[in-house]
This record gives sequence, structure tokens and C-alpha cells, in this order.
Amino acid sequence: MEHAQNTPTPRLLPWLSSDGNPCYLLTDHNGGYLSRLADDMETVQLATATDVRDLARTVLDDPSSPYTEVRYAGLRLAECLTDALRVAESRGLRLLALEAGGTGP
Repeated sequence: MEHAQNTPTPRLLPWLSSDGNPCYLLTDHNGGYLSRLADDMETVQLATATDVRDLARTVLDDPSSPYTEVRYAGLRLAECLTDALRVAESRGLRLLALEAGGTGP
């Protein structure tokens, strides 16, 4: 993806650096190995979020669920929500680049 001036638009990747900072990738519209890896990782993250949501519902729907199980479910849901929001942000930024006249991945 690129701006109208053919300047590559950084892609927000679905993982963090070792320091906990966001990672970005500059690539042309043809993509490459890291772009495909990021696409695959986003797919896995969203599928995992669906699985965790389904499992958490079982715990949260049971009023007699132990506190530790409810807390564990909440922590996992928060992790999955963080991943899903990063995927949404990344995809939104790529859509904005396309609307601005760039080319897609």
C-alpha cells in the first residue's frame, strides 16, 4: 500500500517488539513473506478470540464459577481484545491508505 506519491504506508503488524512497542512494515503493494505471515497471524488471533469468547461464556454464565476461573477468563478475554483491536487498527489504516489513492497489499 502506498500514498498517492508512491510513498509506502507502514503496516501495523499484529505483534509487538521485544520492548513492547508496535511493529510496522514498509512494503509495496505486492506484499511479501512478512505480509503473508502478518495476515496468517491476524487470522489465528481472531480465531483464538472466538474460541476464548466461547469458553469464557461457559464460565461467566455459571453463577457458581470460582473466582479464579472468572478472573482467568477475564484476563484471556482482555488479551484477545487487545489483539483484535490491533488487527482492526491495522486493517483500518490500510483501508484509509487505499481511499487516499494508494494501492492495496
